[in-house]
Amino acid sequence: MSGRLPSGVVVSALLRRVNDAGGLGVVRARGDAQAGGILVVIGERVVERGLGPDGVTALIETGPRDSAEVEGYWRRRRTRDPDLWVIELDIADAERFAAETILVD
Repeated sequence: MSGRLPSGVVVSALLRRVNDAGGLGVVRARGDAQAGGILVVIGERVVERGLGPDGVTALIETGPRDSAEVEGYWRRRRTRDPDLWVIELDIADAERFAAETILVD
């Protein structure tokens, strides 16, 4: 058994932290409550949990760098991985909130 928290719990914690800090966090697509991946849309950037170059779990920037293409990108990802959560954050220092919540094992 993995020591990792279920994805649904991690997403709930992230949304609560962002909303409590005065920002806006919304679920754009609901994934698998136990083991779905979590894609975070921050403005025109997309990040997700992955292995960094040093082999340590980190938030990795993925997808297009053009805000007009972000929506299409995550929708295509969802067609291949219906368990994927897509969360959008609108708060200053959103990447810090995501890292502090998602990277905790």
